[in-house]
Amino acid sequence: MRGAIIYAPGDVRVEQREDPKISEPTDAVIRLAATCVCGSDLWAWRGIDPVTEPHPIGHEYVGVVEEVGSDVRDIKPGQFVVGSFFASDNTCEICLAGYQSRCVHAELVGANGAQAQYLRVPLADGTLVATSGQPDADLVPSLLAASDVLGTGWFGAAAADVRPGKTVAVVGDGAVGLLAVLAARQFGAARIIAMSRHEPRQELALEFGATDIVTERGDEAVARVREMTGGYGAHSVIEAVGTQESMMQAIRSTRAGGHVGYLGVAHGVQLPGEELFYAEVHLLGGPAPVRRFLPELIRLIEDRVIDPGKVFDLTLPLEQAAEGYRAMDQRRAIKTLLRP
Repeated sequence: MRGAIIYAPGDVRVEQREDPKISEPTDAVIRLAATCVCGSDLWAWRGIDPVTEPHPIGHEYVGVVEEVGSDVRDIKPGQFVVGSFFASDNTCEICLAGYQSRCVHAELVGANGAQAQYLRVPLADGTLVATSGQPDADLVPSLLAASDVLGTGWFGAAAADVRPGKTVAVVGDGAVGLLAVLAARQFGAARIIAMSRHEPRQELALEFGATDIVTERGDEAVARVREMTGGYGAHSVIEAVGTQESMMQAIRSTRAGGHVGYLGVAHGVQLPGEELFYAEVHLLGGPAPVRRFLPELIRLIEDRVIDPGKVFDLTLPLEQAAEGYRAMDQRRAIKTLLRP
């Protein structure tokens, strides 16, 4: 099969790779209908995450089940499925509490490289969720978004305790931040402040449900949010970047007693203990337990209540994966969908 391999920063190649096979009785192999480039993949592309040796890349995927292992009971060949970037058994105590990304048997699906034609998915029964049938072609991008960025944005809204009638601020205007806006609207927030300096992203944020746009960053953005909320700060803030500035901006934009849901993969983030102590805010985040939300998200997509696939503003054949990375790195694209 053909699949993407990252060799070094700025060096992604699509090459011939060995076809995946069932290696554990709980595995499934799926033929991918669509995959994509994630903002977190750019950490390696930019050299911030070290690339010590060439390896497959990609962790977002939807497709049709080709084969299952002997212990797989619920997932069947021929089903169209959506899966999370973390494989989980969905039966351990941590999974049952709703944190499948920290399953005691969790595996990173991305280690197998989802930017490819086929993918082996471990723990298939606990990781994959089948759609109600073969989806219409126009729903595939939205189902793909559910496998990570929509599920992650949804987790951000849950972690930030977004509630009807409350004010939410979203730090970050990538696909996760934009879909956190969509999630906040679905959760019933009355006011949603999207922080963005880029007009196309601002337009999509407004389409997804943002009521206000803040273009400032850092302390200026904090001051603006507090000014807009009578000096109190937002009830809920969703952080979707992963830098020191974005994390502190999120915490400082939150009112006392409020909630921060942090989603960005942290790079160099160090929280000042004394400030955090006196901020008196709730903090919850980390790798999103996407599997918790997949049944609901698939239903909302199939019923055409939400259209998260709009975050894909560039579609390329798999062979042009490197251009997809370049476009996102240069902010010429919000998110690149790859067609195997």
